[in-house]
Amino acid sequence: MKIFEIRQMNDEELTKRILEEENNLVDLRFAQETKQLTNTSKLRSTKKDIAKMKTVLKERQLNLKRGPISADSSKGEKE
Repeated sequence: MKIFEIRQMNDEELTKRILEEENNLVDLRFAQETKQLTNTSKLRSTKKDIAKMKTVLKERQLNLKRGPISADSSKGEKE
């Protein structure tokens, strides 16, 4: 799932989708342990999707806006 697709969802849809994906992750882990999972990349992509959705929710809670990084912000520069 792409980040722009996630950002188009509202908070209610996101929380519902997170729960669905977490349940899916449990099923995938069980399938992996019982040697029934043939495509193990689904585990990784599901975990990443959950992380993306949780990140977007947290950004909204903190009212953070994602924008371009300005040239003025320099790390490690001492004055």
